[in-house]
Amino acid sequence: MKITVLKETLPGEARVALMPDSVKKLVALKSAVIVESNAGLGAARTDDDYREAGATVSPDRGELLESANVLVTVNRPPPEVFAELKPGAVVLGFLRPLDEPQALRPALAGGLTTFAMELIPRITRAQAMDALSSMATVAGYKAVVLGASQIPRMFPLLMTAAGTVPPARVLVLGAGVAGLQAIATARRLGAVVEGYDVRAAAGEQVRSLGATFLEVDLGGIKTEDAGGYAVELSEEAMQRGRDLIAERAKTADVVITTAQVPGRRAPLLVTEEAVNGMRRGAMIIDLAGATGGNCAISEADKIVERNGVTIMAPTNLAATVPVHASQLYSRNVTAFLSLLIKDGELSIDMTDDVVGPSCVTHQGEVVNSRVAAAVGASIRPG
Repeated sequence: MKITVLKETLPGEARVALMPDSVKKLVALKSAVIVESNAGLGAARTDDDYREAGATVSPDRGELLESANVLVTVNRPPPEVFAELKPGAVVLGFLRPLDEPQALRPALAGGLTTFAMELIPRITRAQAMDALSSMATVAGYKAVVLGASQIPRMFPLLMTAAGTVPPARVLVLGAGVAGLQAIATARRLGAVVEGYDVRAAAGEQVRSLGATFLEVDLGGIKTEDAGGYAVELSEEAMQRGRDLIAERAKTADVVITTAQVPGRRAPLLVTEEAVNGMRRGAMIIDLAGATGGNCAISEADKIVERNGVTIMAPTNLAATVPVHASQLYSRNVTAFLSLLIKDGELSIDMTDDVVGPSCVTHQGEVVNSRVAAAVGASIRPG
């Protein structure tokens, strides 16, 4: 079985889907790994590193696609890549099936099997495959570092001969993986940190990291689903949260927003009025920019300034830390691939409680119910 890795073509993307350490593991599973030349350079890995790990390196992208049994990617491939793969080939990566389901029609037309890393269920058995959490960890860390480098003040409390320098104040909205990593990083840098989440259960985790948890009374409304994700709330409940956020944002130097609901527009947490109430020199880093943003005036991948407040909404922050982001993602992918490889051959068990839910298309049909509803395609019986 041939597992193929291409050089990512999305602008600004420096990650690679498989690192050499993972190549060794896949080769040990009797798989052939073929890597496009220079695919790993952005993640500081050379073609020689891949050859030493047991991979074959080739500059011929067309030949790589024609022979691939499994194409492993970071981002969803463009339509022309889907078109060059042979029927029955497997594509594995971040495919955005709930946000952009129509973009997978080329996979349907080509009779391809696709697995979305976003759809891997949050169960104990699949923890090693949770790429969303891996990338959120990197993004949460980098958001704080970005904020610390941009605001016109230092993070830690300092006592000097010239007087005391008060610590920066950081407000983190959303206490999922990215938010908790942001809280932990900001605390390590010496900031005073507050965390907000609609899920009251997140309070214990926020406090355990040394931050203050901001809790709003939502009257017992259910705030998370069985998978642990936040659910969409009523407008009244959201407004209660916005009011609290606006008040706390007035004293914040950095506001980091991380709230997203799979397959939906990101919830609005920071209103235009809240931004206008912030002090000059403050900064908002909106990690939900790819799905509309948590801030009313965020613009994806752009820097906006409003009354001395800077708003950034980077959509691929993990790619700015490509070595560790690639290492984590590569391990997630390899753990998942181990479920598809039996004696060096491709073996897809759709009844597996990880493989089945992660599959988007199979044998020319959509097999995921949520994606099928979005794309308007039929679901294969059984």
